[in-house]
Amino acid sequence: MILDKFRLDGKVAVVTGANTGLGQGMCVALAQAGAKVCGVARRSCEGTKALIEKDKGEFTEIIADLSTTEPIARILAEAKAAYGRVDILVNNAGVIVREDAVNVTEDDWLKVVGINENIVFFMCQTFGKEFIAQGSGKIINICSMLSYQGGIRVPSYTASKSAVMGITKALANEWADKGVNVNAIAPGYMATNNTKQIRSDSDRSEAIIDRIPQGRWGTPEDMGGAVVFLASDASSYVNGFTLAVDGGWLAR
Repeated sequence: MILDKFRLDGKVAVVTGANTGLGQGMCVALAQAGAKVCGVARRSCEGTKALIEKDKGEFTEIIADLSTTEPIARILAEAKAAYGRVDILVNNAGVIVREDAVNVTEDDWLKVVGINENIVFFMCQTFGKEFIAQGSGKIINICSMLSYQGGIRVPSYTASKSAVMGITKALANEWADKGVNVNAIAPGYMATNNTKQIRSDSDRSEAIIDRIPQGRWGTPEDMGGAVVFLASDASSYVNGFTLAVDGGWLAR
């Protein structure tokens, strides 16, 4: 039955940036679909753990600072130690610096590109080797609507998220015939910590909502269907694609 293809029973997912926002929402959705979830974050994931365990799901916290590549191998090892294998990787952790392009410092640029782009690639590489060896795996990178557009006052974020879309396509070309699906999700304007500054500006927030055909900010729960689809057998012939979850923003 087709709905069975969306189930993730027996699968193990690793989600970065799992303690809040979109990462937390995707962890909960994956667990509700049947996956055992390892949440990666710099700080405690107790809130995510509580939400998942409330629904009788399984969750393991992995504390790691992804400002460098150093913890990547350990993340994979801890996930395998917890559940025996890994089937799904969601590269969600990211940072944003809002500043006029003429004022962006080299340190700010390197920080954003380092986490949003470099870490995504090397997470994909490490987990990709594991998935190729086992003949199956799902990688889901989190892009942005700014993977398609330029944005305002976020040049390093735009550059990094545009790169993630390219990485997704490049890896899909190499790994699709090895049983590994590499795809991405591009969220639109979401009500998370990253957008708190914008949402607190009533004029800017209203202007954004007016441009979204659906007429509201997105929520972490809005990511659930997309991440479960791309993590499941229902998307077995989907490769190198970036799915927008934006309330129609890009269609405007």
